[in-house]
Amino acid sequence: MDVRSVILTTSCSVGFFRLVNAGVSQLPMPNPARRNAWKWRNISTSFVHSFITAIWGVLCFFLHPQMAEDLIETHSVFSHALVSFSIGYFIYDFLDMVLYQKLTQSWELLFHHIVVITCFGLSVLSGHYIGFAVVALLVELNSVFLHIRQLLRMAGISAGTLYRVNSMINLGTYVVFRINTLAWMTRWLVLNRDKVPLLAYTLGSVGMAIMTVMNIVLFYRLLKSDFLKGSARETKKEKEKEM
Repeated sequence: MDVRSVILTTSCSVGFFRLVNAGVSQLPMPNPARRNAWKWRNISTSFVHSFITAIWGVLCFFLHPQMAEDLIETHSVFSHALVSFSIGYFIYDFLDMVLYQKLTQSWELLFHHIVVITCFGLSVLSGHYIGFAVVALLVELNSVFLHIRQLLRMAGISAGTLYRVNSMINLGTYVVFRINTLAWMTRWLVLNRDKVPLLAYTLGSVGMAIMTVMNIVLFYRLLKSDFLKGSARETKKEKEKEM
């Protein structure tokens, strides 16, 4: 695989998201979000990445269905470009957090980004496991609604129909495109153990383990914040009425 094309695509991606972030700063910002303008811009930029990647990832399999049958060798220029594009985003976001966030506030995401950049980087440079990387990027279908949730909360909208509907879609897509996708990837890695070199298998296994823990923790937080707390408040109100 041409290293220059990888570097060019990745560099253009970093520049693109830098421009997106700058553009977001020029748009009107809800008053509640002004307390943390950096986070509002960061999440808005992440939303743009998720939206583009979600559509791009689905199109990769739609336009090149053979890739689903062979996640190791088979891929298209279109799918290779997607993985390189995402590497650029993760590099951009990594630098954005390092420059504007304290390490104690973002070390989990920084570690996540290092793992993703390493795994995706080896994939695009070797020309192998592009299909597997695109499958991993299907989680961005959930990230779209996850970022909308964050933006709504920052805008002071943490109740009402819009927030409730997005919360339900967010949780549903979380199970389908994040938890199920991760489980399928782990199963694929185990079943194809003999076809995967030791280094790639080790990186993949470590990455899957880290993502599994992070996803379980995040799922519990989402469930507790958006559904369990609401149910607890309603139960408390009912008890107060009975008294």
